[in-house]
Amino acid sequence: MSFAIDALSMPLAALSAVLLDRVLGEVTRFHPLVGFGNLATVIEKTLNRRSLAGGLLAWLLAVGPWVALAFWLRPFAPFAVDVVLLYFALGAQSLCEHADAIARPLAAERLDEARQRLSWIVSRDTARLDATGIARAGVESVLENGNDAIFATLFWFALLGGPGALLFRLANTLDAMWGYRSERFNLFGRCAARLDDGLNFIPARLTALSYSLLGHTRNALACWRAQAPGWDSPNAGPVMSAGAGSLGVLLGGAAIYHGQEEIRPPLGSGQPPVAADLGRAITLIQHSLWLWLAALLMIGLLNA
Repeated sequence: MSFAIDALSMPLAALSAVLLDRVLGEVTRFHPLVGFGNLATVIEKTLNRRSLAGGLLAWLLAVGPWVALAFWLRPFAPFAVDVVLLYFALGAQSLCEHADAIARPLAAERLDEARQRLSWIVSRDTARLDATGIARAGVESVLENGNDAIFATLFWFALLGGPGALLFRLANTLDAMWGYRSERFNLFGRCAARLDDGLNFIPARLTALSYSLLGHTRNALACWRAQAPGWDSPNAGPVMSAGAGSLGVLLGGAAIYHGQEEIRPPLGSGQPPVAADLGRAITLIQHSLWLWLAALLMIGLLNA
């Protein structure tokens, strides 16, 4: 009996954390990831000598102590530690709220408000985007962040419990902060970018498969196969091409980052997205989340 309970503790912890995230949403004050970001900024300013070694040392100093502490604490209360860490690492409800905050003003043709809301979740310039550009950027961000904020986090949780979820989210946060090809970060941030790529490699493809299974499957798989290799990111390409193909919308194209226009390969097929497609993207992610939870429960039952 105790072995069966142990086998089911992880899927039950995952379900508990997802329900907490759904009910409570993201912590609005003193969020641990915000505090971690502030710490990472101090570490970067102190150690950034624009070298690979400095970047690796900074990554280890930023991530290592917290993950080690999580592994040390976990044996004292495994279920509670897993639930708390996964709750803080997940961003499902926050992602839904951000997407809705873009979709509502966009549908009402309040483009200035939609651009402002969009700027909170994307790194591209949003000031000159038209309605199609806003919808396209929003759907792309929702699909990609579905992987980073939910599914890759769940993957590492399934492997290593709460400390695994923490490891991934901290690594992903450092990639978002340091993983640029600018003069300042090209060498220093390369370790953060490569480590995030490695941690994300398998989860991204499982996310792409989930998106494919829960929409226009044949189209999603075809887009994934044909379009993902042309995308700069080895993990964003599969996720967004499969997601766009599953939704039957056309993403990619021109985008402005830091004043420079980038022409990106097409993703998906069909018509450019509209405001309603942000809601469809969130529905796809929510269905995928329940699929992942069901898979975790099935694995637990088989091991019970």
